[in-house]
Amino acid sequence: MKFKKVATGAVALGLAFSLAACSGGRGGGAPATGSAAAEGANKGALVGVAMPTKTSSRWISDGNEVKKDLEKAGYKVDLEYANDSIPTQVQQVGNMITKGAKVLIIASVDGTALTDQLETAANKGVKVIAYDRLINGSPNVDYYTTFDNYKVGVQQATSLLTGLGLVDESGNKTDEKGPFNIELFAGSPDDNNATFFFNGAMDTLKPYLDDKTLVVGSGQTAFNQVATLRWDPATAKARMQNLIAKSYSGGKKVDAVLSPYDGLSIGIISALTGAGYDSKRSGSKPLPIITGQDAEVPSVKSIIADAQYSTIYKDTRKLAVEAASMADDILTGKTPEVNDTKSYNNKVKVVPSYLFQSTVITKDNYQKELVDSGYISESDLK
Repeated sequence: MKFKKVATGAVALGLAFSLAACSGGRGGGAPATGSAAAEGANKGALVGVAMPTKTSSRWISDGNEVKKDLEKAGYKVDLEYANDSIPTQVQQVGNMITKGAKVLIIASVDGTALTDQLETAANKGVKVIAYDRLINGSPNVDYYTTFDNYKVGVQQATSLLTGLGLVDESGNKTDEKGPFNIELFAGSPDDNNATFFFNGAMDTLKPYLDDKTLVVGSGQTAFNQVATLRWDPATAKARMQNLIAKSYSGGKKVDAVLSPYDGLSIGIISALTGAGYDSKRSGSKPLPIITGQDAEVPSVKSIIADAQYSTIYKDTRKLAVEAASMADDILTGKTPEVNDTKSYNNKVKVVPSYLFQSTVITKDNYQKELVDSGYISESDLK
C-alpha cells in the first residue's frame, strides 16, 4: 500500500502540498532494486519507536501518532519511552533490535549515546530514522526528519523583539530604543537541536546586543552558561531565581527572557511571579516578554492569560506522518524523499533530512493556528 493514503484530514492535505512543492509527491524517487520482494518480505514487519520521555505532553503525542500511522499501514510497533534515562533508552533500542525490528525511529535522550546499538542495527540490516533530535557520532543514521531548527531560533528571537516593541508585526524596526534587560536560556547540551535554536536566536539578537538596545543583566551569553540539562523546568526555575537574586536587586527588572521550550517557560514564570512580578504583565513590575516552543497546552493557556508571550508551533502530526512514511518507503524498497542534504552533519556524515516549517503563536493567532486546525481542542484550553 502507498503510505500517504493513511494520512487523513488537514494533516494529510498540508503534507501533500508540502511534498508536491518539493519534488512531485512521496515516492517520487526511483524504487530500489528488488522493491517488490522487499515489500513482500517486510509485510507486517516490526518497527521500533523510541521516544525520550513522558514528562512532556508533546512526546506522548508524537509517540502515539507515529504508532497509529504505522499500524494503519499494517506494521507492528514497539513504542517505548525512556523517562529521560540514557541507560534505559540504550536498553530499549537494543531490545527492539533483538525482537527483530526492521526499522528504528528514535528521538534520542542523548544524541551521542547509541553508537554501539546502531552499529548492531546496521550489521543486521536495520535502518535508522532520527526523529526530531539528530543522533550524533554514528555513520549508521540513515534519515532524519525534523523542523527547520535554526529558523525556530530566529522565530523565538523575533517574537521577543516584537513583544518588546523593537520590531513590528512585519519584522521591521520601530523607533523604540530601549534599553531592555533580558536573560537567555538554552536547551539541553546533549540535544543537537538546542544549539540550532540558540544560534538562530543569537544571530537575530546580536545587532541589538551589540548596540546595547538589549542588555543581558547577568552577563551570561555563552551556550554553556545558559544551557538547561535535559530541558528540565525545575533547573530553569532555579536558575531564574538565582539570576533575579544576583542581577536584579535594587529595583532593576527583567524585561524579556529568551526561553527555547514551553516547559522551561513555565518554570521561569514561576520564579518570576515568586519574586513579585505581576502574572498578567501589568502594573509596576509586569512579567517579562517570555518565549517558548512546542505549543504545549499549559503554555497556550499561559499565553491566553497574558503570562507567556509566545511559543513556536511545530505541527508534530506532520512529523509523525513523515517518519512513518520514511519507514514504509524503506520497508517497501523505495527511497525516502528528503528536502535537505546539507544542514545536518552528525559529526560523521551529513544525514539526509526532511524538514518542516514552524509558526510563531501569540494570543492573536492561537485560535486559528492551534484550535481551528484541530491540533488543540477548545475544551483543553478551558
